[in-house]
This record gives sequence, C-alpha cells and structure tokens, in this order.
Amino acid sequence: MRAYTLVGPDGKPYRSPDPGTLGGHRRGRLYGRLDCPSALRALARGGYVRERVFFADEATAVAAGYRPCAVCLPERYRAWKTGRPPLPAPDEAPASPLLTADEEGSYGELPLPAPHTEAELAALTGLLTAPRSRISTVVIGHSRDTASTAAARAFAAGWEGRGGQVLAVVDWPESAASWLRAARRLTAQTPDAWVVAAAGPGFAQLARRLRHSTDWDPSRSYAFASLADARVPALAGPATLHGLRGATADGGTWEVRGRWVVSVPPVGAPGAREG
Repeated sequence: MRAYTLVGPDGKPYRSPDPGTLGGHRRGRLYGRLDCPSALRALARGGYVRERVFFADEATAVAAGYRPCAVCLPERYRAWKTGRPPLPAPDEAPASPLLTADEEGSYGELPLPAPHTEAELAALTGLLTAPRSRISTVVIGHSRDTASTAAARAFAAGWEGRGGQVLAVVDWPESAASWLRAARRLTAQTPDAWVVAAAGPGFAQLARRLRHSTDWDPSRSYAFASLADARVPALAGPATLHGLRGATADGGTWEVRGRWVVSVPPVGAPGAREG
C-alpha cells in the first residue's frame, strides 16, 4: 500500500495512506493549492523540490506555522496579513471550475449589458487614476455583445488618450466549452490592471476559470456597470470576484465583497447600499 509523507500540526513529517490536499514551501513557511501557478513554475525550474511539503488540510498547515500563498490564495493571504478572518477560499467552490446547468438557472436570466454612459466611463477611469494607483498598463476584456464591445473600445481610446498603454484587447463568446483559451489570452501578459466590459453569466463562467487556472486577481480588475449585479458574484462562487471594482451608469462606483455588490453613489447622492 502506498504511503505519503505529510507535515503534521507540530511541523514534523509523518506517513499517511492519503495524499495531501495542499502543498507548501518549508523554507518560505507558506502553503497553497496543489495547482498553484507560482509553485508549478518553480517546480519546473527545479529549485523548489527539496523544500516541497504537503498537508492534509488548511487547519494543519496553519497549526504548523505556515501562511497562505499570495498567488493562489490571495484572499486568505490578505486576511492573514491584516489579521481579519478569511473569506472562503476559491478551492471551496465545486471541483469543476465551470457552472452547472442548475447553477446557471438558479438566479433567473440576467439582463444584457446596456450601452455605457459618459458618467460611467469617467467614473471607471477615475478608479484607475486615483492617487497612488500607479496604473499605466491595462489588458481589456469584453464579451461580444454590442454594448460591451463599444464600452471596451471607448475605454481603450480614452486610456491611450491619457497616455496609458493597452497591452491587449481580448474578447470571448457568451458560452464556451471550457473557457480556458479565453482565460489564458486574458492573462498572457501581466498588466497593472484588467478592465472588463461583459455580460454577467459568461463572465461568471470565465471568472471561475480565471481563478482556477491563472494568476488573475479580481482586486486588480475594474468593470463597467453590467457586472454590478449581486447575482454575478453569487454565480461565480465563494470569493471568486472579491475585490472586483467598477462604475455605475450614473457615475457612482461599486465593489464586490464576498457574494455582495456594495455600491457608492456619486458625490452628493445618498449613502452606500448593498445590491
């Protein structure tokens, strides 16, 4: 019978009949998913193998004195760094990164994106150019409906007009077999930020694939009003879109916090609301 060497809560190795569910780096004292892109790249280079360790679960890794990986467990890492309780990890979503038919139908039909407004475009640009943001390069992603395509083009023209750089513009259909190709195209380069104009259901699918298979970070992503619907993060799954920000049609802003979308009206309007 095969046995696996895992690290226990006391930090010492032991033999187990079951493989670990998380990997870690002994010298760096960090743990992460087995498919962590950063760990896989390090393993491919050959310099990581001697420090590689495995844990039965997250509680064991934490008890052994290891901290979350900033790449594959960004919400867990931020919670560890700030001392706040963590949100559910992306790997607590279903094993498949894709939505099931039941999930797709659970929230009813989401509306198609409406044409963007000038106030919306200005608010979105304002988020990216806020003091100390230091955002210069962007990758723009959009679904292929007319409104999203027009919004992406308008943002690209405005951003380049301000002296910013658009590294790539990536589009995707509203349905796909695996979404992996679109996810890889969107993250082939490393921009300061991603800008998204998209229909909700397709983006929820793409977001699951992005979090499952790439280094994409929702907290470095900004979107048009079409994604300011609480059904989008609910469809995408626990913590998948946490930190995503965007603009509303009237020039306000919004942010995804867990499964909720918190909106902030334009200056002079009533206070924030959850939707």
